[in-house]
Amino acid sequence: MDPVRNPYAPGAGQRPPELTGRDRELQQFDVVLERVARGRPERSMILTGLRGVGKTVLLNTFRSMAIQKLWGTGKIEARPDQSIRRPVASALHMAIRELAPRHRAPDRIEEFLGVLKAFAQADAEPAKGKTAPRRWNPGIDVPAARGRADSGDLEIDLTELFVDAASVATDLGVGIALYVDEMQDIPADDVSALCAACHELSQSGGPLIVVGAGLPHLPAVLSASKSYSERLFRYARIDRLDRDAADLALLAPAEREGVTFTEDALDALYQAADGYPYFVQAYGKVAWDIAPETPISDGDIRVAAPEAEGELAVGFFGSRYERATPAERDYMRAMASLGDEPVPTANVADELGRKPSSLSPARDGLIKKGLIYSAERGLVAFTVPHFGHFLRSQPV
Repeated sequence: MDPVRNPYAPGAGQRPPELTGRDRELQQFDVVLERVARGRPERSMILTGLRGVGKTVLLNTFRSMAIQKLWGTGKIEARPDQSIRRPVASALHMAIRELAPRHRAPDRIEEFLGVLKAFAQADAEPAKGKTAPRRWNPGIDVPAARGRADSGDLEIDLTELFVDAASVATDLGVGIALYVDEMQDIPADDVSALCAACHELSQSGGPLIVVGAGLPHLPAVLSASKSYSERLFRYARIDRLDRDAADLALLAPAEREGVTFTEDALDALYQAADGYPYFVQAYGKVAWDIAPETPISDGDIRVAAPEAEGELAVGFFGSRYERATPAERDYMRAMASLGDEPVPTANVADELGRKPSSLSPARDGLIKKGLIYSAERGLVAFTVPHFGHFLRSQPV
């Protein structure tokens, strides 16, 4: 088999050669785009799921769909302890640049850019004993406006900015979509501000939506911020692929290269990958490189599986494990010893022979690093599928 023609693409956020099993979400988002553009009330959208299920791929596909309908778009990736003010300003700057060439009133564009520049530069006052943040220039060649989106209060400023951006899109009969990846990492105060701005838009009917993606506990993060967030967003949980979708993800790109799989090989691949899109691509890529000829057989899969598992152990699992402190690794190994389902924190403490309160720093550190999440009060689970199995296979 020619490795140059290998069609499979295991990578962070990299679109697979065949996007399968997501038809329902794609249809839902298409309806959202059409309704918003026609002035119909519609909610922003949130994608949740474990790592490796294709949330970022779907987020990028949603963005492509909006671009095809001539919307303005921008994307940010949230980071812990970093305000979203500047990233949002950059994203909306990009969205307006996409719309500007079609707008018949350059003064309207310049007016909004002045507000955007004021928003970007309106950092809050520094805390006592700290130096003021360096004034940021967002690369907007117009004077900053005064008295609009520049109060320093993110909730007020973001709401005013969104309303003004939506007004520009209304002039063109289209919308603006802001895409937010790793949304669970937005600081709590900024989450509150973002929800408030979306709430104002939902009431006014402005054609601007926020499309977020994050880990399974993202709905709880949003709900803790604003009680109405449960009604503010349309939630879509992204999970593993069913058998037909996983088979199609392997067969369709292979057949375009004149290659196929035996039924036994597909059985073995589904058992190994468990339907998780990233694993499907990882095992498919190694199986292609190992197989001497078509059709790829279950014997080829048996030879390929250890190599694929080795690559995952280093790149997908190992890189995450290495980020943890020794105490955090002990906590994760205790979780793994209790099984693959969400486990009570009290049971983890029992496993380690410790008091639950003494383990709070390790638990909180793992949550902050995105390695585990709180499935519900008193329960924790891994954010990465099969991570428990990986830990159980490692020497102590």
